[in-house]
Amino acid sequence: MAFFRSVTALSRLRSRVGQQSNLSNSVRWLQMQSSSDLDLHSQLKEMIPEQQERLKKVKSELGKAQLGNITVDMVIGGMRGMTGLLWETSLLDPDEGIRFRGLSIPECQKLLPAAKPDGEPLPEGLLWLLLTGKVPSKEQVDGLSKELRDRATVPDYVYKAIGALPVTAHPMTQFASGVMALQVQSEFQEAYEKGIHKSKYWEPTYEDSLNLIARVPVVAAYVYQRIYKDGKIIPKDDSLDYGGNFSHMLGFDDPKMLELMRLYVTIHSDHEGGNVSAHTGHLVASALSDPYLSFAAALNGLAGPLHGLANQEVLLWIKSVVDECGENVTTEQLKDYVWKTLNSGKVVPGFGHGVLRKTDPRYTCQREFALKHLPDDPLFQLVSKLFEVVPPILTKLGKVKNPWPNVDAHSGVLLNHFGLAEARYYTVLFGVSRSLGICSQLIWDRALGLPLERPKSVTLDWIEKNCKKAA
Repeated sequence: MAFFRSVTALSRLRSRVGQQSNLSNSVRWLQMQSSSDLDLHSQLKEMIPEQQERLKKVKSELGKAQLGNITVDMVIGGMRGMTGLLWETSLLDPDEGIRFRGLSIPECQKLLPAAKPDGEPLPEGLLWLLLTGKVPSKEQVDGLSKELRDRATVPDYVYKAIGALPVTAHPMTQFASGVMALQVQSEFQEAYEKGIHKSKYWEPTYEDSLNLIARVPVVAAYVYQRIYKDGKIIPKDDSLDYGGNFSHMLGFDDPKMLELMRLYVTIHSDHEGGNVSAHTGHLVASALSDPYLSFAAALNGLAGPLHGLANQEVLLWIKSVVDECGENVTTEQLKDYVWKTLNSGKVVPGFGHGVLRKTDPRYTCQREFALKHLPDDPLFQLVSKLFEVVPPILTKLGKVKNPWPNVDAHSGVLLNHFGLAEARYYTVLFGVSRSLGICSQLIWDRALGLPLERPKSVTLDWIEKNCKKAA
């Protein structure tokens, strides 16, 4: 049966490929659909030697090929547009948005197994896709769900470590502290200290990564309960999947909220390797720091206002619009408030992106969710008006390369609708999601033997001297 489901999925995708010829080079995973009877670890073990040889061939045949020119603007401008990382799990196109192993978000929604018919994709299915490049069967996803539940045991000292912090500490501070406390049980660190051969690095990294992915929702849910509720731990439900259980442990059991959490975790899981959190995780891991240390560092990058913290800023800004203009704000009132924000030297949160040049597909799928489940929500209607009002204003400014909404423009309104209204906590949700992408790539970093990251830096004097000499 798993085979016939795979054939059906392939047929659906092929029909879309016929309509979208530009997909033809981005579905390499189709070649690897035959080994659908293997579990996740076995599939990776089967794939790794082949990919190791592939990397050797690329280095041998293409090692001296140039990927572009580096300009001074790139060096002093945050390395924007500079190609400098190998990141297998996803690729971001400025026009099409993110592709997970070649699949767009709409394709993932159609092909990956769901908890119910026509439901949102299960995060476990995306994890399988990120790690293997293959679309899993429902049986494989159910097996991975059970494995993650079995791994989701958090020691008491982790709760005590979080409890040593003031309850007023930012949720991301408490979450990152909990992840650091989990590091005590790192299998990679133990294996490295015992002298494991480097060809086997990926195996304890795999164990650490799946343990980490399994446990971060438990830690994150405790942080939420500690700060905003009564501090009690809501135990996981063995009948629920990864996203559903996360919602349940947060205290939200509305079936629609469970579906939202499945969608949220899936679309926030990975966004290629150049963003702050992904790059930080890769950089720290390149020193052979274990997945816990690497992911904790990534979380600290995610907590910055220019990265993951932006999603809390959107909801706070939208609520400030309501406070000043009321829920039934007119288009003209909204335009005035946007200009007021811009003229005060601030940005309109939720619009623009460092790479994308069109509306973020992650925004679009959340909008579709809202149209399906909460079309009359006042804040959703306000977000819809912002989609009409903000881009023309930002375009008129002439300084913005991308005036379109990004993923942060919508997520807070959805969460708020179902009762998760504490905006300061939203980045923690982002962090839980990002564990799937960062850990998947980290496993492949170790499997492929990627080296320590060490780019060259220069001074302003060096730039002035060498560029004038070149001129």
